Amino acid sequence: MADTTIQGLFPSDAPSQRPRASDPERASLGFEMLEQAIDSDHEDAEAERLRALCNRAPVRNLLNVVFSNSPFLTKCLVAETGLFASIVADGPDGVLGQVLAGLKRDAMAEQERDVVKAGLRRARRQVALTIALDDITGLWSLDQVTEGLTSFADHALSCALSTLLLRALSREELILPDPEHPERDCGYMVLAMGKYGARELNYSSDIDLIVLFDPEKAQYVGSRGPHDGFVRLTRDLVNLLDDHTKDGYVFRTDLRLRPDPGAMPLAISYNSAMAYYESMGQNWERAAMIKARAVAGDQALGRAFLQELRPFVWRKHLDFWAIQDVHSIKRQIHVHKGGGKIAMAGHNIKLGRGGIREIEFFAQTQQLIYGGRFPDLRPARTKEALAALAAAKRIDQATADDLSRCYDELRRIEHRLQMIDDHQTHSLPESDDELAALAGFLGYESLSAFREALFELLQQVEQAYAALFEEAPTLARQGNLVFTGSEPGSETLATLHELGFADGAKVFHLVRAWHHGRYRATRSTRARELLTELMPSLLEALAKTASPDTAVAKFDEFLGGLPAGVQLFSLIHANPWLLDFLSEIMGGAPALADALSRKPNLLDGVLSLDFFDALPPRDVLVEELDAVLAHAKDFQDVLDLTRRWTNDHRFQAGAHILRRSVEIEASGQALADLAEAVVLRLQSSVQEELAKRHGQVEGPGLAVLALGKLGGREMTLTSDLDLIFLYQAEEGCEASDGTKPLAVSQYYGRLAQRFINALSAPTGEGRLYEIDMRLRPSGSSGPIAVSYKSFDHYQMNEAWTWEHMALTRARLVTGEASLRTAIEATIRNALTQRRDPEQLVLDVAKMRAKIASERKAFSLWNVKYIRGGLIDLDFLAQYLILANAHDKPAVLHRTSQGAFRRLAAAGVLGTSLAGDLIEGTRLMHQVQSYLRLSAGDSFDEATAPESLRAGLAAVTGSDDFDQVRDRLIRAAQIAAEVYDSLIAGPAAALSAEISQK
Repeated sequence: MADTTIQGLFPSDAPSQRPRASDPERASLGFEMLEQAIDSDHEDAEAERLRALCNRAPVRNLLNVVFSNSPFLTKCLVAETGLFASIVADGPDGVLGQVLAGLKRDAMAEQERDVVKAGLRRARRQVALTIALDDITGLWSLDQVTEGLTSFADHALSCALSTLLLRALSREELILPDPEHPERDCGYMVLAMGKYGARELNYSSDIDLIVLFDPEKAQYVGSRGPHDGFVRLTRDLVNLLDDHTKDGYVFRTDLRLRPDPGAMPLAISYNSAMAYYESMGQNWERAAMIKARAVAGDQALGRAFLQELRPFVWRKHLDFWAIQDVHSIKRQIHVHKGGGKIAMAGHNIKLGRGGIREIEFFAQTQQLIYGGRFPDLRPARTKEALAALAAAKRIDQATADDLSRCYDELRRIEHRLQMIDDHQTHSLPESDDELAALAGFLGYESLSAFREALFELLQQVEQAYAALFEEAPTLARQGNLVFTGSEPGSETLATLHELGFADGAKVFHLVRAWHHGRYRATRSTRARELLTELMPSLLEALAKTASPDTAVAKFDEFLGGLPAGVQLFSLIHANPWLLDFLSEIMGGAPALADALSRKPNLLDGVLSLDFFDALPPRDVLVEELDAVLAHAKDFQDVLDLTRRWTNDHRFQAGAHILRRSVEIEASGQALADLAEAVVLRLQSSVQEELAKRHGQVEGPGLAVLALGKLGGREMTLTSDLDLIFLYQAEEGCEASDGTKPLAVSQYYGRLAQRFINALSAPTGEGRLYEIDMRLRPSGSSGPIAVSYKSFDHYQMNEAWTWEHMALTRARLVTGEASLRTAIEATIRNALTQRRDPEQLVLDVAKMRAKIASERKAFSLWNVKYIRGGLIDLDFLAQYLILANAHDKPAVLHRTSQGAFRRLAAAGVLGTSLAGDLIEGTRLMHQVQSYLRLSAGDSFDEATAPESLRAGLAAVTGSDDFDQVRDRLIRAAQIAAEVYDSLIAGPAAALSAEISQK
């Protein structure tokens, strides 16, 4: 430094900018640090000249402003005292040029990663100091500041990439056409997006990149292959720039604007990227590409890519739905058309109302609509775009001028905010003291002056922005809902939270994936545009459900199963009420949501006029199924058609429970009728199929005996079928009469097995029912089909007590009349035989204890297994039937409620007690059925949403959820007391008596 001139940073014609110092103590500490740095880093003579420079009044005033307002710039300046002197004396342009030239030299001369890292970070510090001083003194305009920041990013990225390319060359992984210029024609290119692409970087900006390569042009010869090799190169590139070391970082680097970032690799082949944009690119991605620029690597290839992409970005004739989509994106943002209150403390000047993003969006949406026909409307930079729109008479000149002025000042505020601590922040401080300090740093005379000026800026932007929305009502009825970026905006997150979603970020990324064409249903342009229009209403509907976050996840599964989306989304457009119904399923009925995800066409039936009517009785269902199967081409078709028809009706029954349009008891009977119709029709189809090869067996044939939920006609949506297959042949018949005859037992065994497969095997239309055969004679070790004689002998001579307990629910579903009469007589004889009362009570208690040890109740709401729950009630009813049926056969009944009623009529139970047991059983069935539909096994009353609690109260006829809990506790206590009194207590006493003997 030859002298102590200060003309470089303080020329006579510099704009008058007078930022003020805000913190004398911080400034004093800064001067102390500067003095120590001068002493340690410079020889005596140089140190004296530097002190003299720093003591010049303009320089000292500048240092006072820097030290008091910016801890980050203080560190930079103290570390770069010589550079500071050069900036003051020679001006910023020459200094910045030297720093950038040094990066270019380093890229070619040094390939050690750590050395390159350190050099890049020091260069970033030098550039940050240089540009900040130019900004603070007012020497540079906003355009010069953003251009300087962008130019450094270009050089830093080029330096880092050149270093990595040369390292790959030295490892013989890559052949470079021109090692003296490693990036030239290398086949690997980097596109800059967003502010970086438009040369509008802010002071502490991250950089948005898309990395592409051409595997045919790039000469990658490493063992990984070009795809993996260039992904690794990209990771190394990000690491060189993004990694935080003791020297800091260069740029936070974001690759999430690349095509489908959840599925695509970090580096994407040229053709894959082009195919994505041509087939699945969205309008917001078209908007993003307005600012795209080739910045590093094979820039010629990058420019060729952008040139080839122009038809995607700039459409000469936008179709109706594309224009609607642009307007839908705008309309998802809730805009206050003037007069609203704009907060000062904490206001986000980028994303908040009246902020930078609104100016950018104002320009980009107009460019997107009109830029295809008018190339002059395509500038990447925001102010140039506004000027072009004004020149083309798309906006008035005054609006363009006002928005450009507001843009300059908001960006200046943004830069000062970021200079304080080098944070990527856009939010104003919360406290008045910090706001006052920022106002001084910006050169305002007072906080009130800053507040007044900022309000005027934000309101002016807000009013101009709101004018874009005059044509149509907003889609977002509450807050903002924007899903076009790589990360959620603060206002979108706030809106999602206000709607009721706990994890707004997750919701954002799910919705973004839908818009990204991740699923087949949203890959067509029209499907995505329809979905954009539906999105606010959809989210509001999902938010009203019992569990909004679960509802969104279930809707995501549903979309994932759709083969196409246009038909469904159009259907919802035409029938808006479907959206509420669909959301109700997603948020309140996991079982139905799962079914809908597997088979979205189930929704078609909802539009039929009788969908919400009760299911018809069994005979009508049989006629319906007969009509459906009349169109079957073969047996496989029978299976598929039966499944489709059954699942439609099962979905319908579930919707009835969800909407509480039928009583739980009625739904159980309807589901049993449905299952019986299926069993009846499939049995005849299976028999016909078997007869083609093996003929038939003379005699009554096969009968199907139902037990459990089907036997008692108390089925739920998830119930399996407990079945026993019984057969009878003509006396003396030994085999079937087909071309390939089978022995009678083999014939019916094969028929039963095929019948089970027909009921339970999954096909393209799903499955019908799980089949449980464990209640057949001899259990799992017994034959699948049992002759009537064997069944009769077994029940009268060998069956265990628990098997007769199960038999209390037995009901024949199919069978020839004479065989049905015989089986029913056997069942009645088995249940009414005289029993040893002591052995009976011991057997029942032992079986209940075994279940209790294997199945633990995890809460009061696990009504099947809690003490006094459904197991205890069923065991109690079955015990009393078996204990009294010999003398009082009228007590026989297939359900516990019916049994308690008959036991009271027979004088076995008191009328009041029987009433309590009946009421408790009904309540628990209601709770079980509703929770299995709405919450699965995950119901937790502590976290259950209010809507689920209210639904449980409604379905049980209670005033509120607390009353449901109180009724349930009382019912379980009564049942437990009765069970202990009649079974557990006597059994324990008998066991003790036996052990004493």
